[in-house]
Amino acid sequence: MREVVIIDSGGANLASLQFALERLGTPARVSADAQAVGCASHVILPGVGSALDAMRRLRAAGLATPLARLEQPVLGICLGMQLLFSRSDEGPAQCLGILPETVHKLAASDARPVPHMGWNQLALRAHDPLLDGIRPHDYVYFVHSYAAAVSKATVASCTYGEEIAAVVRAGNFWGTQFHPERSGPTGARILANFLRLGS
Repeated sequence: MREVVIIDSGGANLASLQFALERLGTPARVSADAQAVGCASHVILPGVGSALDAMRRLRAAGLATPLARLEQPVLGICLGMQLLFSRSDEGPAQCLGILPETVHKLAASDARPVPHMGWNQLALRAHDPLLDGIRPHDYVYFVHSYAAAVSKATVASCTYGEEIAAVVRAGNFWGTQFHPERSGPTGARILANFLRLGS
């Protein structure tokens, strides 16, 4: 039986993420308790705000080290994906170190304001079960000012002035820079795919 835990990262998107999972028939518990997180079948790390503040909250809750050692499927969303990397220039902050790269601030221009906010298309770069049923150029919803460059961990990217990582994977850790809970049927499919991982 699935037991999904959403890590209580203090973000305002926790309720919308819970509702998105409930629409898929899967209730999820919000918790900052390391034991509850460790016992879950699936763990979701959402996040809004700054990487430095988010890492401080994770460390204060005693979650940073146990989180990086989890063996069940883990999904980082938006800032939660950025926290999977080694470092973020936002702060700067030392992050979880699951992926070795550094997250950088997006370059703004008259045509491309920062934060990057709105719908953008996915470019699929590798087959991955998280993206089963997702088509090239499907639209998803972004709200972010920092991003990771495309690397060998990138399974989907998007273009916002530069090509950036939109979906990453390292073993049992996945990340989406966009918000699947706000991304309509495409986002719902990605969440449903995540719930099937490990089963």
